[in-house]
Amino acid sequence: MKGLGAVLVGLALVSTVRSPALAHSLEEVEGQLLKREFYAEIVERPAPDFTLQDGDGRAVGLADFRGKVVVLWFIYASCPDFCPLHSEKIAEIQEMANGTPMRDLVQFIAVTTDPERDTQEVLKRYGPAHGLDPVNWVFLTGGPERPAATRELAERYGLKFTPAGDGYQMHGVVTHLIDKSGNLRGRYHGLKFEPVNFIVHLNALTNDDH
Repeated sequence: MKGLGAVLVGLALVSTVRSPALAHSLEEVEGQLLKREFYAEIVERPAPDFTLQDGDGRAVGLADFRGKVVVLWFIYASCPDFCPLHSEKIAEIQEMANGTPMRDLVQFIAVTTDPERDTQEVLKRYGPAHGLDPVNWVFLTGGPERPAATRELAERYGLKFTPAGDGYQMHGVVTHLIDKSGNLRGRYHGLKFEPVNFIVHLNALTNDDH
């Protein structure tokens, strides 16, 4: 996968290289993405804010990452199907991004919607099990004392998590892109979007200073 990732990153960065002659505005890049990525939704509105806690119990908020582009998604650790596939796709994108200078400009955040069962130990084990690099990834929870907090946050991002028996939850699969100023700029629906298109969008947001 690393070889493929390097090729895709090369293609992506050529598409968004910043130079006096070739620089493209973020809006131009997003317009091009909409023509070739069926699963991308371009938006521009303030991202719902939050303060949660990581696997060590430390408070972590969206505002802590101002100046970085945030990749945000909602999952729960015991999910048997879409959640692990979603996280592994994000891990592929993270590997591609972290092979470039974007590593220091992007933060990956997963939020659990099952805080009663996703304990701190579960949060700590999840990343290594799915290939996520802790250098710029964190798994957040509201904790068992705030069992509804993360599900309410998911709803504020336009998702609905509904208990379906045996601890499972029915939910949508969306990957959110938040710019350096805390604005929601993109929503990638499902798992069929092309990672190279996501990387192009990610790179454009890291280069955007407006």
